[in-house]
Amino acid sequence: MRIRAAHRSELTRLQDIERAAGRCFRDVGMPEIADDEPPALDELAHYQRAGLAWVAADPDDVPVAYLLADRVDGDLHVEQVSVHPDHARHGIGRCLLDHLADRAAAEAVPALTLTTFRDVPWNAPYYARCGFVLLDDAELGPGLRAVREREAAHGLDRWPRVCMRRPVPPSAAAAR
Repeated sequence: MRIRAAHRSELTRLQDIERAAGRCFRDVGMPEIADDEPPALDELAHYQRAGLAWVAADPDDVPVAYLLADRVDGDLHVEQVSVHPDHARHGIGRCLLDHLADRAAAEAVPALTLTTFRDVPWNAPYYARCGFVLLDDAELGPGLRAVREREAAHGLDRWPRVCMRRPVPPSAAAAR
């Protein structure tokens, strides 16, 4: 898999990946999440223009997964990471997270953060295996609190959610 910046012409493909990846939520009793629409094209375009949208592309250079990031409380925040189910369980999501961590290290950003469902196996337990640790409410900055408030307003708090953080070791390039 090659990880690279998302191209504007691929944004509808990212929506298709999101829809396909979301279907597995139906299997864990979360049909509302499975049926939730992916980010709108203008929202995806915002991430793409800001240089905060990456894809994992197959050998034919077709995206099979993507990651969107924001800057929140001085960290890079994983807004969304989705892998098409036909390519799941091959380490692609982890590669995207590692790519973001490398970018954070190069920019001297101290950590990656994300919010996720606590009890969904491919959410919090997966991110813990990728080096993320749970944050308690006292550890949340104002930006992460605002993210959680938006999620609650969207109805995501029907299921337990958590905030997680992955420290990013400084890179040798950033230290120079």
